[in-house]
Amino acid sequence: MDIVVQGRHCQINDNFRQLVAGRLAGLDKFADRVIRAEVLATAGEGRRQPDQAVRVEITLIGKGPVVRAEAVADDKTIAFERALDRLKAQLRKAADRRRDHNHNLRSMSKTFDQTEASPAQAVAAPVPVRTMAGLEVQGDGPLVVREKHFASAPLTLAQALDEMELVGHDFFLFVDQATAKPSVVYRRKAYDYGVIHLTVID
Repeated sequence: MDIVVQGRHCQINDNFRQLVAGRLAGLDKFADRVIRAEVLATAGEGRRQPDQAVRVEITLIGKGPVVRAEAVADDKTIAFERALDRLKAQLRKAADRRRDHNHNLRSMSKTFDQTEASPAQAVAAPVPVRTMAGLEVQGDGPLVVREKHFASAPLTLAQALDEMELVGHDFFLFVDQATAKPSVVYRRKAYDYGVIHLTVID
């Protein structure tokens, strides 16, 4: 596994690099087929909150889904340890979910209310749109300051759940392999999940 350690607005010394390499070497039992691990330490983001002065992001890249976790602290070593703990927790939870795959699907079918209104059925009033400094503003705000584009193949529901767990988010947008519909899987309580399928109306 290649390990890349970078600093933004902070120096990365050999001791920190060795610590990262040693701690990430223990991830082999949690993640298979990891090709590259990227660690980015960014300083100066929490100037008004000294306990959040450094942010460390850990990203695992391999043949499977990308796994990412981050944490903040007043020191990059502490932030790294916190981010690593979160990463391990995400990997364990994804592994547990895979082992109990059938149980989770039954839980989802029981807890998800088929009568919930789909966002596609909601009729929204027109919102005035204006452009400020090259950014599109809807109504009085908020400003759209970040836009991301991702390439993704259609996924099964089980694959989407895995990817959601591995990136540590409470929801995951995907194209359902069975129906070719845009869909969102989201976390409910404990190990229960919900899923929303969108039907495009012409």
